Amino acid sequence: MAASKDPRPCSIADTLALVGEKYSLLVLREVCLGNGRFDQLVRNTGAPRDILATRLRRLVDAGILAKHPYSERPQRFEYRPTRAGLELEPVLLTLKEWGDRHLHQDGDLPMVLEHACGNEFVPVVTCRACGDEARHEDLTSHPQTPGWTVGGPTAA
Repeated sequence: MAASKDPRPCSIADTLALVGEKYSLLVLREVCLGNGRFDQLVRNTGAPRDILATRLRRLVDAGILAKHPYSERPQRFEYRPTRAGLELEPVLLTLKEWGDRHLHQDGDLPMVLEHACGNEFVPVVTCRACGDEARHEDLTSHPQTPGWTVGGPTAA
């Protein structure tokens, strides 16, 4: 089998190309929390101003965030999530849950989310068709890209 020079075609890789840079998901976290002004984003993410400006431009260009003016003089903008940005929020929630479970086992959680029902929100990934929780052992991968199998590229 000849080795492929290109990595596996993958929606995870494509998504990481947009939001996988340092600070990008932290920017999205803050914007989803309602902190969309530049100074808030600098303070709450710890991002250097020049890097933050680059990340914001990239997220706006990708349609994940939208700029909204809040001051004419001087001209200032705040950032809000688009529909695509809000659709990334479950990713943030599951990352938070993983961190709570594996990095904060002492129970000293940095933030707790409350659901509208009044209980602590703990995200669970479920199957849209049957409603069962998605577990590794219940999933089967079916590569759709010609020339690729689960194990990697097929012989040319």
